[in-house]
Amino acid sequence: MSTQPTRPHPLGVRPRDGGVDVAVFAGHADAVEFCVLGAGARDGAAWKERRVELTGRTHGVWHGFVPDVPLGARYGFRVHGRWDPRHGLRHNPHKFLLDPYARAVVPPAMLAPELFGHTVDEQFEGNHRVMDERDSAPFAAHGVVTNAPKHRHSTKPHVPWRDTVVYEAHVRGLTKRLPDVPEELRGTYAGLAHEATLEHLKGLGVTTVELLPVHVSLAEPHLARRGLPNYWGYSTLNFFAPNPNYAAATDPQGVLDEFKAMVQALHAAGLEVLLDVVYNHTCEVGVTGPTLSWRGLDAPGYYRLDSGGHDIDFTGCGNSLDATSDRVVQLVLDSLRYWVTEMDVDGFRFDLAPTLARGHNEFYRQHPLLVAMRVDPVLAGVKLVVEPWDVGPDGWVTGGFGAPFAEWNDRFRDDVREFWLPGAARALAGETPGGLRDLGTRLAGSADMFEPGRGPLAGVNFVTAHDGFTLADCVAFNHKHNEANGEANRDGSDHNRSWNHGVEGWSALDVEVGPEVAAQRRRSIRNLLATLLFAAGVPMITGGDEFGRSQGGNNNPYCLDDETSWLDWDLDDWQRDLLATTRQLVALRKRFGGVRATEFFTGLEGRNGMKDLTWFRADGPEMQWQDWEDSHLRTLLVRFAASDLDESTEALLLVVNGAAEEQEIRLPRDGRYARVWSSGWERPRDPEAPRPPSSTTTVDPLTVDLYVTG
Repeated sequence: MSTQPTRPHPLGVRPRDGGVDVAVFAGHADAVEFCVLGAGARDGAAWKERRVELTGRTHGVWHGFVPDVPLGARYGFRVHGRWDPRHGLRHNPHKFLLDPYARAVVPPAMLAPELFGHTVDEQFEGNHRVMDERDSAPFAAHGVVTNAPKHRHSTKPHVPWRDTVVYEAHVRGLTKRLPDVPEELRGTYAGLAHEATLEHLKGLGVTTVELLPVHVSLAEPHLARRGLPNYWGYSTLNFFAPNPNYAAATDPQGVLDEFKAMVQALHAAGLEVLLDVVYNHTCEVGVTGPTLSWRGLDAPGYYRLDSGGHDIDFTGCGNSLDATSDRVVQLVLDSLRYWVTEMDVDGFRFDLAPTLARGHNEFYRQHPLLVAMRVDPVLAGVKLVVEPWDVGPDGWVTGGFGAPFAEWNDRFRDDVREFWLPGAARALAGETPGGLRDLGTRLAGSADMFEPGRGPLAGVNFVTAHDGFTLADCVAFNHKHNEANGEANRDGSDHNRSWNHGVEGWSALDVEVGPEVAAQRRRSIRNLLATLLFAAGVPMITGGDEFGRSQGGNNNPYCLDDETSWLDWDLDDWQRDLLATTRQLVALRKRFGGVRATEFFTGLEGRNGMKDLTWFRADGPEMQWQDWEDSHLRTLLVRFAASDLDESTEALLLVVNGAAEEQEIRLPRDGRYARVWSSGWERPRDPEAPRPPSSTTTVDPLTVDLYVTG
């Protein structure tokens, strides 16, 4: 049976009266069959399969109208053509291939051995796999014919960058243990949309929820063999379908509707939704991995391959999608537009973004994909954030992407943690701790990293993220403890810039660790939070850090879908105090426009007669260049004047004492200053009475104080 020819665009499977329009790219194929599955089972029973040859072929796109395909039908493709692995061609009609444009996907429960190709004693032709003649349909992922998601579009919050506070979270981990969410909704899109979750997010004061990957994904072979998932989801199976494992709904159409309803609930609460997206590689790993979709359709058209047909890997994950290919550029743009126009999301964070902007090997700022994203009318109104590094040659390019992209600022993370953790430990030990220059640069918006026209809002500041120690573990562990991952503690970073305060690990804080160490740790957490929230740039808080969650020292629990990764909402007293403190700090940040600067500071006076940013020594005079070069100097005052964009004339004075001793400070002479917060306070307090100009006071060792003046 063959199809009626139709147009080659748009790609994917679209229902219409009497059947579906089908279009799929397979540029090197000799024939492509559209396969509709009937009754069957994943236990090995035979599938009833209807195969329909696509007769239309236009510029490598195979297309046609297939009648009598109902909504809810499972489908895929079989591709006929050359088997020539040395040139990257692995056409194999025995492989049931997933539509790259499927809007809903039924993934295999786990990556079955049948999907790998052959067993470990397989035969090879030279150095290349021979064709596997076993049918993979019972074990493969299936596309599902669906309608567009229900619900009208919501009103997007459109939070300005200067007001943005990002909250990075995992759909499952955020609510899996949240007691006020009904048990059947915990760990789902519906659970994230539940009023209990929204109340926490709104109460915290964040504006933008950045979700770890929600695209349907599949565990890598080395995890599947051990029965472990890729919990974080950085192993994409399809770039259009939401992961059904995060849905309370059990039918594919219900998954789509539930996801969009979640986005709309967050919008109604005034919160934006960003998706962490992984367009740099796929779950097919390298040529010895499974053939699930792109590799069987047209490996040379989708992947970066060398002259022998092997994958070029800039990602550390076995393969790299080739963004120099027109079809990959189209795939990425089509996916982004879909999530914006159909699913209503507000933006994206691009994992390992340099891989998307490489020419032959080198990073190319004017790469066609980046240019296309910059000028695309659909993407013009959304937030675009990049992770500006990969593992390829010269892969660290922080500051190199240009507007309108914001970039994760890893230098902020490293310098702030170095100052407050290893640097503080050295100061207490009487060693040379390192001075203020790097910290000052980060507080002022990292002008050394970003071009003048971009301003401090080009940087997304963070001290923790999903990978690495949590904030609480940064102050409790000197070394990673990743044994539960099953990789003999070899995975994860060994360079954590952490400090355990003399005792390795968490326990019953005030009993086994001891009250003094516990108090020092809590103060260090508050120091890090205050520095994050009162630095110029866009702050990002990692979910759970607001109340001191621990992962037991595991800095890479990417494969642990358990209590290690799920947020524990059963809070101790100190955690409730920390949560109240975080809420207060976020609210204070919103109060002061100077710290939310849109341009780099110039030292010029504003409407209240103050310089936009002023640095003071502890004894009163403004900082001079030699002060910044003093590796022993650890105390300073930094004043953010009121912004001309805000009605208030209040200025914010940040007092930083990274020294091991109490320091006497002199407040500026041009105003009365009231202390509103101190990292020495275990919980929020009422503001103190204003102090006279030029008055002196003391700041405790390893402490941040915040003062305000009108």
